[in-house]
Amino acid sequence: MEKLQQDYHVPVADGERLYLKRIGRAGGVPVLMVHGVMANGRIFYTDSGKGLAHFLADAGYDVYVADLRGRGKSLPKIGPHSRHGQTETICEDLPALHAFIRRKSGGQKLRWIAHSWGGVHMSSCLVRFPDIAAEVESVVYFGSKRSVRVRNLNKLVEVDFMWNTASRWLIKVFGYLPARRIRLGADDESDKSHLQSKLWAQPKPWIDSDDGFDYAAAARAGHMPPTLYFAAVNDPCRGHPEDVRRFRDESGPHLSRLHLLGRRTGHLHDYNHVSLLTHPDAPRDHFPLALDWLAGRYDAVTENY
Repeated sequence: MEKLQQDYHVPVADGERLYLKRIGRAGGVPVLMVHGVMANGRIFYTDSGKGLAHFLADAGYDVYVADLRGRGKSLPKIGPHSRHGQTETICEDLPALHAFIRRKSGGQKLRWIAHSWGGVHMSSCLVRFPDIAAEVESVVYFGSKRSVRVRNLNKLVEVDFMWNTASRWLIKVFGYLPARRIRLGADDESDKSHLQSKLWAQPKPWIDSDDGFDYAAAARAGHMPPTLYFAAVNDPCRGHPEDVRRFRDESGPHLSRLHLLGRRTGHLHDYNHVSLLTHPDAPRDHFPLALDWLAGRYDAVTENY
């Protein structure tokens, strides 16, 4: 069957529209993909047919790649006017994307996939809304962590200085974080989205700064679907394996595996925070493990960290 490629815009609050790129097979199992901060959905696909989205589509899945509010092809673009943050992502945007895909797929259960901070958004949504979690069969995260507790030079420069200090100064000047303009990231961040993620990464308790919802307490009820956590050997602070482990542990009781991607664990390369998704060898190295997990073959994926 021919691989479909279609574009959608999903309406949410305040006249905003979320872009969804569909790459898949009609009737295939639906997958929702979400990117991290200072990024957009292009981390998952290229126009030439590369990336995880195309890999899964070639295996028969019906893949929907999201651009979160104001990023990528979502409208309007982030600017000084933007008032949305991660609370809106968790409580409005992900539920809207999920419901849209459920309707398109005839009510099938979804698989969810995220890179980096997208996993924090996803887990927060799943533990806050158990009815949505019940409609998600399984989850795969690439380099997702919440709090950054490791201590090294990369953390000092990338998190403590660039993210926590310099970025706040830039936001005071521009009214938002112009990450794309200064080549700090692939896309921009609103003032609120940056501040809320900064507070959680410091780390702060897993509590919503808008309404005080306690995600950590909700997670203890055990609503998370089976989740595979990929971590990269050469990822010193943006998704350090220890921080990935802590994120897994605070997400409550659930079937899970933490799988480290590096030569010492039998993989072809010592991947980093980006190359674990974009390396040319990923489709023959560890993407098949994601396929096993999405298909429910959980015992085929080892815990190796």
